[in-house]
Amino acid sequence: MQDKKHIHLIGICGTAMASLAGLLQLKGHRVTGSDQAAYPPMSDQLRALGIPIAEPFSEANLQPAPDLVIVGNAISRGNVELEYVLDQRIPFSSLARIVHDEFIASHESLVVAGTHGKTTTTSMLAWIYEVAARRRPELAPSFLIGGVAENFGSSFQLRDGCPFIIEGDEYDTAFFDKGPKFMHYFPDALILTHVEFDHADIYADLDSVKTAFRRLVNLVPRRGRIVAFDGSENVTECVSRAFCNVERYGFAADSAWRVADLRFEGGVSRWNVLRSGEPWAELSLPVAGEHNALNATAAAALAAGQRIATADIVEALATFRSVRRRLEVRGEIDGVTIIDDFAHHPTAIRETLRALRSAYPGRRLWAVLEPRSNTLRRNVFERELVDSLALADRVILAGVFHSEKIPATERLHPENVVSSLTAQGHDALLLENADAIVTRVVPRLASGDVVAILSNGGFDGIYEKLPAALRRLASRA
Repeated sequence: MQDKKHIHLIGICGTAMASLAGLLQLKGHRVTGSDQAAYPPMSDQLRALGIPIAEPFSEANLQPAPDLVIVGNAISRGNVELEYVLDQRIPFSSLARIVHDEFIASHESLVVAGTHGKTTTTSMLAWIYEVAARRRPELAPSFLIGGVAENFGSSFQLRDGCPFIIEGDEYDTAFFDKGPKFMHYFPDALILTHVEFDHADIYADLDSVKTAFRRLVNLVPRRGRIVAFDGSENVTECVSRAFCNVERYGFAADSAWRVADLRFEGGVSRWNVLRSGEPWAELSLPVAGEHNALNATAAAALAAGQRIATADIVEALATFRSVRRRLEVRGEIDGVTIIDDFAHHPTAIRETLRALRSAYPGRRLWAVLEPRSNTLRRNVFERELVDSLALADRVILAGVFHSEKIPATERLHPENVVSSLTAQGHDALLLENADAIVTRVVPRLASGDVVAILSNGGFDGIYEKLPAALRRLASRA
């Protein structure tokens, strides 16, 4: 696309789609987009860029016809704009194909993949390269991340340096390409964090998930590198037939990058890293959670193997500011701390609650969960969900998001989760929506409480409604 074009994105408020919109704008294209309903944080980022968002979907949003339409992977046949594109023979493509052809093809491709941790790890890796570029400008990174990296205030960047750092999503590409997005990214180097069953709407079982990751591993050339978590048999299986060098990271004694003496002190995680059994560096991270220390170690290992100076890695991680919607403090009102976390899987919920326990020791912890992801809306992990939520002192479960779209035999029944928690002696309630949660929960909150709101979507405005209700209550006290 050497000529400047009008490019329209259907489903523009998705994290990756909004990031691509920004990249295309930086290349000089006129970018527009549409979504059923604009929602933050990506709607805020798009508006700041001056990229218009049309709501809701309509044929009128495509008149006059753009030069190219990019169809988001959440868009299915029957969408009014997609049907108009097909009827009018307007050229269209997918996010992953455009990202490869317009951005990755001319750069070194560094891909971060895995069921958990890829957004944070990609942000860490990008920040390491950004810090290193202060002394070596050729390292200035371009990136596309599935979330807003706080160090950059953005989910994307386009620079003149060599690397393109990208979050490798295992979700499908588009209605016409049901393979994973990451199969378009052809990594020169790869981080593989975790492999678990997820995305129950497109993967039949764990074996099909592992097949996807094995195929990604098979794309890495012999000259490339893979940095892979050592604490997962699934990861071990997926990298077992790699043609390139594989370096493991984690807690195992024989790992190439071993985490040792991990502790959380004064709001900072600290640990030592042994490289091939020898002391390499002491790392610090102003973010809680064992999972974040592992993410940072993976990013450090990949960067070190790409000849980034150890001092730059240490400095970058010590100044890392996390990712929006990952353990993000949304406010502290009358002594109540409100946390926003992107929860899509029982394992992620467990690690989030463990991290909050270490960050806020001795404080009463509330877990307020909206089962919204395509995995949590199903009953495949009902027992695991109970175990994860049991780490909180108080549990509030909302109704399943768009439950009518899930077959009854596959649907999560949140009342079963609440009953199981109650039977184990936990304080748990099922409340249908955000308004009901705010009404029942706010009067029960006390100074010192930590409220973790867990959802991978807008949760019916609870992020605004709950703080507003707390402020009203405090003003009357």
